[in-house]
Amino acid sequence: MKELDISVVSPVYDEEENIPIIYDKLKNVLNKLNKSYEIIFIDDGSTDNSFKILEKLYNKNKNIKIIKLRTNFGQTSALNIGFKNAKGSVIVTIDSDLQNDPKDIPKLLNKLKEGYDVVSGWRFERKDQISKVFLSKISNFLRSIVTKEAIHDSGCSLKAYKRECFADLEFYGEMHRFIPTLLRWKGFKIGEVKVKHFPRKYGKSKYNYKRIFRGFVDLINAKLWMDYSTRPSYLFFKIASFNILISIGFLLYNFIRYGTKFNVGPILLASVLFFVIGIQFLSFGFLAEIQSKTYHSLNKSYNMEKILERK
Repeated sequence: MKELDISVVSPVYDEEENIPIIYDKLKNVLNKLNKSYEIIFIDDGSTDNSFKILEKLYNKNKNIKIIKLRTNFGQTSALNIGFKNAKGSVIVTIDSDLQNDPKDIPKLLNKLKEGYDVVSGWRFERKDQISKVFLSKISNFLRSIVTKEAIHDSGCSLKAYKRECFADLEFYGEMHRFIPTLLRWKGFKIGEVKVKHFPRKYGKSKYNYKRIFRGFVDLINAKLWMDYSTRPSYLFFKIASFNILISIGFLLYNFIRYGTKFNVGPILLASVLFFVIGIQFLSFGFLAEIQSKTYHSLNKSYNMEKILERK
């Protein structure tokens, strides 16, 4: 596979009016960079004429690739497929709704040259409905608390990545918002630049309150994965210890109240119940540890930046 300098990955879902415009804008910007490039559009199960328009663009232009999905799988899946099919040493992501400005791409590329592996756009002056901005701020606030991530705007689709970032990265659900967080956990250096943002002119926004709930669930999954994927027994042993301590507490209370003659009642039964639950979590932790070792022996959970050796 011949490697290119830049791959632009853009998910499409019912954006028939925006596609020709975003393509022309991307082409104009990329041509001025004097670098080899490709533009990958992923049609995520559009129900309008988006794919027909993409086909026309494909027939007229060389530096374009179209991937059509059978149904709407969501932005995360569309991006994941785009990453797997990209040939560029740098991968740029941008939505096809014209709310991000392709003219900001050189700013991201210049930031990468400063030694960063990922550069995220920051919609400093966002042009969206108040409700959408409010939900986004809540999402970013929760993410910053849980992951300790310093990025201001994880939901901005305009990002640039070095290709090696995706060597062994798999994501799902609404995890595209946490790609920089997952990459930081793997040791990659994350940067951020302010970018322009425009109000949507054509089509309808796909963002709603349901996505913030799904995003929160994926945030918890991402946090658990980062903290316990290599040693899941720590999580299960903590829960087991908590249950066993409760069991001992009930047992001591029963002893203090009834002496050596144990009263077989709710307190003693609760003590036995929590003890059994604790033992079960200890067993789960042992089994999870075995599965984790098997997984990481087949899938490297680390990234080597470079190797210096004499031959």
